[in-house]
Amino acid sequence: MKFGYFCNTTNWTKKPYDKLLDETKEITEYCDQNNWDSIWYTEHHFNHEGMEACTNPLMMGVDAAARTKNIRIGQACNVITFHNPIKMAEDIALLDQISKGRVEVGVGRGIYGREAINLNVEADMKDQAKNFRLFSETLDILKKAWSEEFFNHKGEFYTYPAPDYVWQHDMSPPSEKFMDMENNTMKKISVVPKPYQRPFPPIHQVVDGIRSIEWAAQQGINIIMWIPTVKALKIKFEAYKNARSESEKRNVPMGEGISLVRDMFVADTMEEAKEKAGEHMVNYMRWVCHWRGLGNHMDPGEELPQTKGKLDLLNYEFLHKRNMLFGTPEYVTEKIHELKSELNLQNLQVWSNFPGTKHEDCMKSIKLFTEKVMPNFQDDLSTEVKKVS
Repeated sequence: MKFGYFCNTTNWTKKPYDKLLDETKEITEYCDQNNWDSIWYTEHHFNHEGMEACTNPLMMGVDAAARTKNIRIGQACNVITFHNPIKMAEDIALLDQISKGRVEVGVGRGIYGREAINLNVEADMKDQAKNFRLFSETLDILKKAWSEEFFNHKGEFYTYPAPDYVWQHDMSPPSEKFMDMENNTMKKISVVPKPYQRPFPPIHQVVDGIRSIEWAAQQGINIIMWIPTVKALKIKFEAYKNARSESEKRNVPMGEGISLVRDMFVADTMEEAKEKAGEHMVNYMRWVCHWRGLGNHMDPGEELPQTKGKLDLLNYEFLHKRNMLFGTPEYVTEKIHELKSELNLQNLQVWSNFPGTKHEDCMKSIKLFTEKVMPNFQDDLSTEVKKVS
């Protein structure tokens, strides 16, 4: 099993931002020096509340590339609907060159309305169909820009190159590769640099619903999921496996191409894990579930009891039994073995720098996970996966 650290930088306690970055750098360097496979940075905007404080995962990746040697550097994710696709293609390719091919490209459609409406009105989540078309077109441009020496594109949102642009320069010899030789107009453009990994780095889409899962599988894209219970994940894992198997005309193994994010806090005792990080994690879930509700935390067929408020059931006990890796090394190891045996999970991302958690407590948890949990999976073999009932 491969382990990644999901570095969702938070600043609930309003630290000076440079201090927050120093703590993130410490996590990054520790993971690199202790054989973690990957580290992932997030993208969020306008979050003065401090729940999600990182605005640019690619810039964080540049810093990581400069101070690490081995760890792979991912984004979870680039919200590509917010950005010019040519600029994004260049920036990701440049990071891949800087890191000598250590980039994992994470992409997503966005979730918060205040981000989309202020960064790219075309990405407004109120129009889900339009947002998806923008996402799909942007992803298509990224792939073309990386894989083709010269490319063109004409779509609903973008046209490259700009129509009827005349290009003449004595140091740029005319070529049919990128010009209409009759009128000297550009018919294709080239993005420089190309990625170090050819034709491009691995792509991962952050997904939730079955339709998005199946679409990603049909495109040959890896996926990242977060919240669901094991029973709910079985259905989603099966959906991805089946869709990708059909698309690629091969029997895709269960778990291939899927990363799972889990909230993790390892301590010497179960009580200590709850005391040092439990309420901080619950507080973050109150933020997330304000929009999502509790449906993603439920088993298939399980019904939520009627309550006055939609989050009345949200507490540590409700979450812990469903999807949290909180507890002793032995407990967390057992829960990961469950994920392996039930889902053939191959890629696990964990995070522990929850809003309000003390940095020293976070680092102790990461070290305990590294020293007492990860070694139990060094020689992991694939196990038979139970069918969804």
